[in-house]
Amino acid sequence: MNKVELKYGKEIVSINISGAKSVEILNEKPMNEIKDLKEAFIKGVTTDMVASKPLKDVINNDDKVTIVVSDLTRLWQRQDLVCELLVDYLINEIGVKCENIVIVVAVGTHRMQTEDELCTIASKSVYDRVKVVNHDCDSDNLVKVGTTSSGTEVYVNPLVVDRKVIMITGTVHHLMAGFGGGRKSVVPGVAGRQTIRQNHIQSLSKTEKKSDPLVGARLLDKNPVNEDMNEAGEFVDVAFGINIVVNSSSKHSALICGDFHEAWLSSCKYVDDAYGLPIKKEADIVIASCGGYPKDINLYQSTKTLFNATRAVKKGGTLIMLAECSEGSGAPDFFKWVEPLKKGVLDEELRSNFTIGGYVFYAACENIEKSNVMMLSSMDPEMVKDMKITASNNIEDLLDKVDFEGKDVYVIPYGGNVVPLLEED
Repeated sequence: MNKVELKYGKEIVSINISGAKSVEILNEKPMNEIKDLKEAFIKGVTTDMVASKPLKDVINNDDKVTIVVSDLTRLWQRQDLVCELLVDYLINEIGVKCENIVIVVAVGTHRMQTEDELCTIASKSVYDRVKVVNHDCDSDNLVKVGTTSSGTEVYVNPLVVDRKVIMITGTVHHLMAGFGGGRKSVVPGVAGRQTIRQNHIQSLSKTEKKSDPLVGARLLDKNPVNEDMNEAGEFVDVAFGINIVVNSSSKHSALICGDFHEAWLSSCKYVDDAYGLPIKKEADIVIASCGGYPKDINLYQSTKTLFNATRAVKKGGTLIMLAECSEGSGAPDFFKWVEPLKKGVLDEELRSNFTIGGYVFYAACENIEKSNVMMLSSMDPEMVKDMKITASNNIEDLLDKVDFEGKDVYVIPYGGNVVPLLEED
């Protein structure tokens, strides 16, 4: 193999790898693709539930129902299609009145969605019939529902209290929580800003200037962030969970429905079986694409590829990442952490003024230390220079610095999805 073609933004980039000793493409395992989404949904809520009664036995026709969905950054999971099926089922099959249904978009600390975006997220059919609202993590009417054993004071949106709550979530590997989806729709999804901060700061080691080694993709057992989220999630009485799993082309692969926690755990196993990819050794060179637009829309989103690809490269090796980042950093505070990094006080500053964007920056710097990281990007190379990333908008400029002769190479076309796993993992 002399060249590979990978997605970059809305384009395809060709990379010459002549001279490499070996080249291996790392893709997710073949995944089922749902052919009839309505049929899969009906089975999920009537016969194939995980540890739950059918939805019609959980929801009554006179109940007030809150459906929680993710924001626009998760639209790749096409929750709008599932949301429409769910609302139709509640109204037509169970008899719930439109005025008794509300959709809450779990924005966490992300920006509020516009009305057009709310319509897109819920689907126009749903938006035209029921109320669709943003969660506001800074609202003064949040309700305290409990305190976790680690001290996180759990404040949540009042619309998930004293109502029948149905969560539609998408399950993926996650940097801090092990897996996304499920209880993440409570914290950070519909929680208060301080609740989110108290939970997420547990990503940092309590004894050393580094991330807690129990925190990371795939890690659930004894992961302090996950366990705290689980406790917080139990304070909200979620009547039913619908977990979406998609393949790397964003096609629905599974709808795993039922008990909020147990169905989510089943979806985690499904995701790990598909995207957790065993490798026998680390490679000299790893070339990883985020999968093109919108997966490489900004650096914040593109770090998922950095974290995954770092698992596959040798210490001191070379990682070439394709991340256009047409919208820059993606998190408003992302690059403000460059100054404390340059001064050698990043850990101290993050502990004092923790933000999610700050932690992603922190974890990115930790991962970059392992290898020589190069990035094809439209971003100004000076913006990432202090992070020890060599960037250029010309792939040839980067390849001029790489010697493929006699090297073992991994190519990861969808770096944000595939999680390489050594035997010890």
